Amino acid sequence: MNIHEYQAKELLANYGIGIPTGYPAMTVDEAVKGAEQLPGPLYVVKAQIHAGGRGKGTFKELGADAKGGVRLAKSIDDVRSDATDMLGNTLVTVQTGDEGKEVNRLYVTDGVDIEKEYYLSMLVDRATGRIAMVVSTEGGMDIETVAHDTPEKITTITVDPAAGFTDADGQKAADALKLSGDLAASCVDLTKKLYEAFVGLDCAMIEINPLVETKDGKLLVLDTKMSFDSNAMFRHPDVEALRDESEEDPMEVEASKYDLAYIKLDGDIGCMVNGAGLAMATMDIIKLNGAFPANFLDVGGGADKEKVTAAFKIILSDPSVKGILVNIFGGIMKCDIIADGIVAAAKEVNLSVPLVVRLEGTNVEKGKDILSNSGLPIVSADNLGDAAKKIVAEVKQAA
Repeated sequence: MNIHEYQAKELLANYGIGIPTGYPAMTVDEAVKGAEQLPGPLYVVKAQIHAGGRGKGTFKELGADAKGGVRLAKSIDDVRSDATDMLGNTLVTVQTGDEGKEVNRLYVTDGVDIEKEYYLSMLVDRATGRIAMVVSTEGGMDIETVAHDTPEKITTITVDPAAGFTDADGQKAADALKLSGDLAASCVDLTKKLYEAFVGLDCAMIEINPLVETKDGKLLVLDTKMSFDSNAMFRHPDVEALRDESEEDPMEVEASKYDLAYIKLDGDIGCMVNGAGLAMATMDIIKLNGAFPANFLDVGGGADKEKVTAAFKIILSDPSVKGILVNIFGGIMKCDIIADGIVAAAKEVNLSVPLVVRLEGTNVEKGKDILSNSGLPIVSADNLGDAAKKIVAEVKQAA
């Protein structure tokens, strides 16, 4: 789960981490009111969307020559003008794709006199199974570009979970950022608090870019992204309440209501599978046969008829889907339950695309009987390879 920049900063501030003063705004008047509470004379007006590259982005409605989604305003009138430009318009960045994202929220913050910019993040390092802190002196830049062009400027520090975050870990970060004296001490304090926030909030990632050194010798979080382990949100209803569903794919939002793991992709063959590994293998074999999957969808090991029906509807709600491949291995899940769900959903939505089903496992014969007696044009497959060949052929024939 992701949240907006202003929400992430509020959470970090609760842990004593320094952030510039700022106010969220849903309307132009709220943006002006927020600016009026700041000392000025420089204000920053930031579009709030779940994507990076906002400053270099462009608004579809304003043309390529218009300013981006992060603007410096030198007066209250400038704040009003910038807010009017942004709200309700579509910001396109390198991370949004050509469709962009509509801006419905702004963040108006106090201007900061910057001496130096740094990069700092924490994430779960799958290779070590530990929380890792990544730091670089090249803040404000695309960290992927830095990693590619000058990898020596990136330092990764893994934290021993038994010992927890220590002053030594913080000092390693300070040394990597070439900080000394009071700034080094501030870095140790900040990174320790950041680790507390990461663990305490069940984060998946906290990225601060840039972390800035101000002219008066302070460290401030100028911009940040924060994401969370969705499986842990039952422990944090206050954090879960920050979710902005308008920033998410509607089909993914619908899938989450049924506890389905769904991710939309760019292909035209919809997939419904039980188990993440089997789902990955199914997508791979579709590509091996010259087509592309339209989604990743794992219904899980204990899905019932309602869940399967919901999954089927979600796949069919994607207009790019030209055919569906259902690949189920029934262990805990019974094949007849899956078959009932498939038939119910297909009838309810008036199935109009080819459907290939491969069932194996518990009650497989009952499941196949249900499908064959359904009166629907369902193509049965003997194994995964056979299923992939058949759905690709059916889609090509239908085209």
